Amino acid sequence: MRVAVVGAGAMGGILGATLSEGGAGVTLLDVAPPVVDRINQHGITIERGDETRVVRVPATLEPQKVGVVDVVVFFVKCYHSVAAAEFARPLVGPDTIVATLQNGWGNGDVLAAQFPAEQILIGVTYHSGTLVGPGRVRHTNLSDAPTFVGPFLGEDVARAETVARAIRDGGFRAEARPDIRTEIWKKLVLNSCALPTSALTRSTAGRLTAVSTMRTLVDGLIHETVAVGRANGFEIDEQERLESVHATLDAAGEGKASMLQDVEAERRTEIDVINGAVVRVADQLGVDVPLNRALTALIAGYEAANGLAPA
Repeated sequence: MRVAVVGAGAMGGILGATLSEGGAGVTLLDVAPPVVDRINQHGITIERGDETRVVRVPATLEPQKVGVVDVVVFFVKCYHSVAAAEFARPLVGPDTIVATLQNGWGNGDVLAAQFPAEQILIGVTYHSGTLVGPGRVRHTNLSDAPTFVGPFLGEDVARAETVARAIRDGGFRAEARPDIRTEIWKKLVLNSCALPTSALTRSTAGRLTAVSTMRTLVDGLIHETVAVGRANGFEIDEQERLESVHATLDAAGEGKASMLQDVEAERRTEIDVINGAVVRVADQLGVDVPLNRALTALIAGYEAANGLAPA
Protein backbone atom coordinates (compact mmCIF):
# COMPACT_ATOMS: atom_id res chain seq x y z
CA MET A 1 0.00 0.00 0.00
CA ARG A 2 1.32 3.44 -0.95
CA VAL A 3 0.40 6.06 1.65
CA ALA A 4 1.00 9.79 1.67
CA VAL A 5 0.70 11.64 4.98
CA VAL A 6 0.12 15.37 4.43
CA GLY A 7 1.60 17.27 7.36
CA ALA A 8 4.85 16.15 8.98
CA GLY A 9 4.19 17.57 12.43
CA ALA A 10 3.84 15.62 15.66
CA MET A 11 0.90 13.40 14.74
CA GLY A 12 1.79 13.17 11.07
CA GLY A 13 5.22 11.95 12.09
CA ILE A 14 3.86 9.39 14.54
CA LEU A 15 1.32 8.04 12.06
CA GLY A 16 3.79 7.99 9.18
CA ALA A 17 6.32 6.07 11.25
CA THR A 18 3.66 3.63 12.45
CA LEU A 19 2.36 2.89 8.97
CA SER A 20 5.91 2.48 7.66
CA GLU A 21 6.79 0.03 10.43
CA GLY A 22 3.67 -1.92 9.50
CA GLY A 23 4.91 -2.39 5.96
CA ALA A 24 3.20 0.42 4.05
CA GLY A 25 5.18 2.50 1.57
CA VAL A 26 4.89 5.88 3.24
CA THR A 27 5.87 9.35 2.07
CA LEU A 28 5.53 12.41 4.28
CA LEU A 29 4.61 15.68 2.62
CA ASP A 30 5.11 19.13 4.05
CA VAL A 31 5.59 22.70 2.84
CA ALA A 32 8.48 23.54 5.21
CA PRO A 33 11.89 22.81 3.65
CA PRO A 34 13.74 22.52 7.01
CA VAL A 35 11.27 19.85 8.16
CA VAL A 36 11.57 17.84 4.95
CA ASP A 37 15.37 18.15 4.89
CA ARG A 38 15.70 17.07 8.51
CA ILE A 39 13.48 14.00 8.03
CA ASN A 40 15.31 12.95 4.89
CA GLN A 41 18.68 13.32 6.57
CA HIS A 42 17.93 11.86 9.98
CA GLY A 43 14.55 10.10 9.83
CA ILE A 44 11.75 10.61 12.32
CA THR A 45 12.89 10.40 15.93
CA ILE A 46 10.14 9.32 18.32
CA GLU A 47 10.57 9.52 22.08
CA ARG A 48 8.15 7.40 24.07
CA GLY A 49 8.76 6.97 27.78
CA ASP A 50 12.36 5.88 28.26
CA GLU A 51 12.68 4.65 24.68
CA THR A 52 13.77 6.51 21.57
CA ARG A 53 13.57 5.09 18.06
CA VAL A 54 14.38 6.43 14.63
CA VAL A 55 12.19 5.50 11.66
CA ARG A 56 13.37 6.24 8.14
CA VAL A 57 10.51 7.65 6.08
CA PRO A 58 11.04 9.74 2.93
CA ALA A 59 9.67 13.26 2.91
CA THR A 60 9.08 15.71 0.10
CA LEU A 61 7.85 19.18 -0.77
CA GLU A 62 6.65 18.02 -4.19
CA PRO A 63 3.54 15.82 -4.34
CA GLN A 64 3.73 15.64 -8.14
CA LYS A 65 6.93 13.60 -7.79
CA VAL A 66 5.08 11.08 -5.62
CA GLY A 67 2.09 10.72 -7.93
CA VAL A 68 -1.18 8.94 -7.25
CA VAL A 69 -1.17 6.81 -4.09
CA ASP A 70 -3.58 4.35 -2.47
CA VAL A 71 -4.26 6.44 0.64
CA VAL A 72 -3.78 10.11 1.51
CA VAL A 73 -4.07 11.02 5.19
CA PHE A 74 -4.42 14.66 6.21
CA PHE A 75 -2.81 15.70 9.49
CA VAL A 76 -2.58 19.47 9.16
CA LYS A 77 -4.12 22.25 11.22
CA CYS A 78 -7.79 22.69 10.31
CA TYR A 79 -7.27 26.19 8.89
CA HIS A 80 -4.72 24.78 6.43
CA SER A 81 -7.04 22.03 5.13
CA VAL A 82 -8.18 23.77 1.95
CA ALA A 83 -4.63 24.72 0.98
CA ALA A 84 -3.43 21.22 1.88
CA ALA A 85 -6.11 19.64 -0.31
CA GLU A 86 -5.02 21.75 -3.27
CA PHE A 87 -1.38 20.85 -2.54
CA ALA A 88 -2.27 17.14 -2.42
CA ARG A 89 -4.24 16.93 -5.69
CA PRO A 90 -1.44 15.12 -7.58
CA LEU A 91 -1.68 12.33 -4.99
CA VAL A 92 -5.38 11.60 -5.52
CA GLY A 93 -6.75 9.40 -8.28
CA PRO A 94 -10.24 7.93 -8.78
CA ASP A 95 -9.51 5.03 -6.41
CA THR A 96 -7.49 6.89 -3.79
CA ILE A 97 -8.79 6.84 -0.23
CA VAL A 98 -8.75 10.37 1.20
CA ALA A 99 -8.71 10.26 4.99
CA THR A 100 -8.62 12.79 7.80
CA LEU A 101 -7.64 12.11 11.40
CA GLN A 102 -7.48 15.80 12.25
CA ASN A 103 -8.76 17.21 15.52
CA GLY A 104 -12.18 18.76 15.65
CA TRP A 105 -15.56 18.66 13.97
CA GLY A 106 -16.19 19.25 10.27
CA ASN A 107 -12.91 18.23 8.65
CA GLY A 108 -14.66 15.73 6.40
CA ASP A 109 -16.96 18.44 5.08
CA VAL A 110 -13.96 20.52 4.06
CA LEU A 111 -12.40 17.61 2.16
CA ALA A 112 -15.74 16.69 0.57
CA ALA A 113 -15.77 20.12 -1.05
CA GLN A 114 -12.43 19.29 -2.66
CA PHE A 115 -12.64 15.56 -3.50
CA PRO A 116 -15.43 13.06 -4.31
CA ALA A 117 -17.29 12.42 -1.05
CA GLU A 118 -17.44 8.66 -1.64
CA GLN A 119 -13.61 8.51 -1.48
CA ILE A 120 -13.42 10.20 1.91
CA LEU A 121 -12.87 8.57 5.30
CA ILE A 122 -13.17 10.50 8.53
CA GLY A 123 -11.76 9.44 11.83
CA VAL A 124 -10.15 10.22 15.13
CA THR A 125 -7.16 9.06 17.13
CA TYR A 126 -6.46 9.23 20.84
CA HIS A 127 -2.72 9.21 20.32
CA SER A 128 -1.00 12.48 21.10
CA GLY A 129 2.41 13.94 20.57
CA THR A 130 4.53 16.97 21.29
CA LEU A 131 6.78 18.31 18.56
CA VAL A 132 10.25 18.68 20.07
CA GLY A 133 11.78 19.91 16.81
CA PRO A 134 11.65 19.21 13.07
CA GLY A 135 11.38 15.45 12.66
CA ARG A 136 11.53 14.84 16.42
CA VAL A 137 8.37 13.96 18.37
CA ARG A 138 7.61 13.05 21.97
CA HIS A 139 4.83 10.44 21.82
CA THR A 140 3.00 11.19 25.05
CA ASN A 141 0.82 8.05 25.17
CA LEU A 142 2.60 5.49 27.33
CA SER A 143 -0.24 2.99 26.89
CA ASP A 144 -2.02 2.06 23.70
CA ALA A 145 -4.85 4.27 22.52
CA PRO A 146 -7.58 3.66 19.96
CA THR A 147 -7.94 5.07 16.47
CA PHE A 148 -11.32 4.96 14.70
CA VAL A 149 -12.04 5.44 10.99
CA GLY A 150 -15.23 5.26 9.00
CA PRO A 151 -16.95 6.42 5.82
CA PHE A 152 -17.92 10.03 5.25
CA LEU A 153 -20.93 8.72 3.30
CA GLY A 154 -22.99 5.64 4.14
CA GLU A 155 -22.05 2.77 6.41
CA ASP A 156 -19.84 0.56 4.22
CA VAL A 157 -16.60 0.14 6.19
CA ALA A 158 -14.60 -1.81 3.59
CA ARG A 159 -12.30 1.10 2.73
CA ALA A 160 -12.07 2.11 6.36
CA GLU A 161 -11.02 -1.42 7.28
CA THR A 162 -8.16 -1.18 4.76
CA VAL A 163 -6.79 1.85 6.60
CA ALA A 164 -7.49 0.41 10.04
CA ARG A 165 -5.63 -2.78 9.12
CA ALA A 166 -2.60 -0.79 7.96
CA ILE A 167 -2.54 1.04 11.29
CA ARG A 168 -2.89 -2.22 13.22
CA ASP A 169 -0.01 -3.70 11.22
CA GLY A 170 2.11 -0.91 12.68
CA GLY A 171 1.18 -1.93 16.21
CA PHE A 172 -1.62 0.49 17.10
CA ARG A 173 -5.22 -0.32 17.94
CA ALA A 174 -7.55 0.72 15.13
CA GLU A 175 -11.17 -0.01 14.25
CA ALA A 176 -13.39 0.68 11.26
CA ARG A 177 -16.72 2.04 12.48
CA PRO A 178 -19.95 2.79 10.60
CA ASP A 179 -20.98 5.18 13.41
CA ILE A 180 -17.81 7.21 13.03
CA ARG A 181 -19.44 10.60 13.71
CA THR A 182 -20.38 9.40 17.20
CA GLU A 183 -16.74 8.50 17.83
CA ILE A 184 -15.55 11.87 16.54
CA TRP A 185 -17.99 13.69 18.82
CA LYS A 186 -16.83 11.58 21.77
CA LYS A 187 -13.27 12.76 21.09
CA LEU A 188 -14.62 16.30 20.78
CA VAL A 189 -15.86 15.93 24.36
CA LEU A 190 -12.25 15.38 25.43
CA ASN A 191 -10.84 18.16 23.28
CA SER A 192 -13.43 20.76 24.22
CA CYS A 193 -12.67 20.40 27.92
CA ALA A 194 -8.90 19.84 27.74
CA LEU A 195 -7.50 21.96 24.91
CA PRO A 196 -8.63 25.52 25.72
CA THR A 197 -8.25 25.03 29.47
CA SER A 198 -4.68 23.79 28.99
CA ALA A 199 -3.92 26.66 26.62
CA LEU A 200 -5.27 29.36 28.94
CA THR A 201 -3.67 28.00 32.13
CA ARG A 202 -0.46 26.68 30.51
CA SER A 203 -1.13 23.38 32.29
CA THR A 204 0.13 20.05 31.05
CA ALA A 205 -2.52 17.35 30.70
CA GLY A 206 -1.70 15.53 33.92
CA ARG A 207 -1.94 18.72 35.97
CA LEU A 208 -5.10 20.02 34.39
CA THR A 209 -7.51 18.62 36.98
CA ALA A 210 -5.21 18.82 40.01
CA VAL A 211 -7.03 21.97 41.18
CA SER A 212 -10.62 21.29 42.25
CA THR A 213 -12.03 24.40 40.56
CA MET A 214 -10.41 23.40 37.27
CA ARG A 215 -11.76 19.88 37.63
CA THR A 216 -15.24 21.36 38.06
CA LEU A 217 -14.78 23.42 34.90
CA VAL A 218 -13.55 20.39 32.93
CA ASP A 219 -16.53 18.34 34.10
CA GLY A 220 -18.94 21.16 33.24
CA LEU A 221 -17.57 21.29 29.70
CA ILE A 222 -17.96 17.52 29.41
CA HIS A 223 -21.58 17.80 30.50
CA GLU A 224 -22.33 20.52 27.92
CA THR A 225 -20.62 18.80 24.99
CA VAL A 226 -22.24 15.44 25.76
CA ALA A 227 -25.63 17.16 25.89
CA VAL A 228 -25.10 18.68 22.44
CA GLY A 229 -23.99 15.33 21.04
CA ARG A 230 -27.06 13.60 22.43
CA ALA A 231 -29.31 16.32 21.01
CA ASN A 232 -27.64 15.64 17.67
CA GLY A 233 -28.62 11.98 17.87
CA PHE A 234 -25.36 10.44 19.07
CA GLU A 235 -25.50 7.75 21.75
CA ILE A 236 -22.98 8.99 24.32
CA ASP A 237 -22.75 7.90 27.96
CA GLU A 238 -21.82 10.93 30.07
CA GLN A 239 -20.41 8.89 32.95
CA GLU A 240 -18.21 6.92 30.55
CA ARG A 241 -16.93 10.17 29.04
CA LEU A 242 -16.18 11.60 32.48
CA GLU A 243 -14.19 8.53 33.48
CA SER A 244 -12.46 8.27 30.11
CA VAL A 245 -11.43 11.92 30.00
CA HIS A 246 -9.99 11.86 33.51
CA ALA A 247 -8.11 8.64 32.79
CA THR A 248 -6.74 10.09 29.53
CA LEU A 249 -5.57 13.29 31.21
CA ASP A 250 -3.97 11.41 34.09
CA ALA A 251 -2.17 9.04 31.72
CA ALA A 252 -0.88 11.90 29.56
CA GLY A 253 1.25 13.21 32.43
CA GLU A 254 3.54 16.01 31.24
CA GLY A 255 2.22 15.85 27.68
CA LYS A 256 1.18 19.19 26.24
CA ALA A 257 -2.18 19.56 24.53
CA SER A 258 -2.02 20.70 20.92
CA MET A 259 -3.66 24.04 21.74
CA LEU A 260 -1.10 24.70 24.47
CA GLN A 261 1.63 23.96 21.93
CA ASP A 262 -0.04 26.47 19.61
CA VAL A 263 -0.08 29.14 22.31
CA GLU A 264 3.55 28.53 23.22
CA ALA A 265 4.52 28.74 19.54
CA GLU A 266 2.47 31.96 19.16
CA ARG A 267 0.35 30.56 16.34
CA ARG A 268 -3.36 30.43 15.66
CA THR A 269 -5.32 27.71 17.46
CA GLU A 270 -8.00 25.31 16.24
CA ILE A 271 -10.67 26.68 18.58
CA ASP A 272 -13.09 27.11 15.66
CA VAL A 273 -13.43 23.34 15.12
CA ILE A 274 -13.33 22.48 18.84
CA ASN A 275 -15.42 24.60 21.23
CA GLY A 276 -16.51 26.83 18.37
CA ALA A 277 -18.02 23.80 16.65
CA VAL A 278 -19.82 22.79 19.85
CA VAL A 279 -21.33 26.29 20.05
CA ARG A 280 -22.46 26.26 16.41
CA VAL A 281 -24.17 22.88 16.70
CA ALA A 282 -25.66 23.84 20.07
CA ASP A 283 -27.16 26.99 18.55
CA GLN A 284 -28.71 24.93 15.74
CA LEU A 285 -30.26 22.53 18.27
CA GLY A 286 -31.23 25.02 20.97
CA VAL A 287 -28.86 23.68 23.65
CA ASP A 288 -27.37 26.09 26.21
CA VAL A 289 -23.55 25.90 26.34
CA PRO A 290 -22.27 28.90 28.35
CA LEU A 291 -18.91 27.31 29.24
CA ASN A 292 -18.07 26.36 25.66
CA ARG A 293 -19.18 29.81 24.54
CA ALA A 294 -16.97 31.50 27.15
CA LEU A 295 -13.86 29.49 26.27
CA THR A 296 -14.40 30.10 22.56
CA ALA A 297 -14.54 33.83 23.29
CA LEU A 298 -11.46 33.73 25.55
CA ILE A 299 -9.31 31.94 23.00
CA ALA A 300 -10.60 34.21 20.21
CA GLY A 301 -9.74 37.18 22.40
CA TYR A 302 -6.25 35.83 23.03
CA GLU A 303 -5.71 35.38 19.28
CA ALA A 304 -6.97 38.87 18.47
CA ALA A 305 -4.83 40.47 21.17
CA ASN A 306 -1.74 38.71 19.87
CA GLY A 307 -2.32 39.32 16.17
CA LEU A 308 -3.15 35.68 15.46
CA ALA A 309 -6.76 36.07 14.32
CA PRO A 310 -7.45 35.22 10.67
CA ALA A 311 -7.48 38.13 8.26
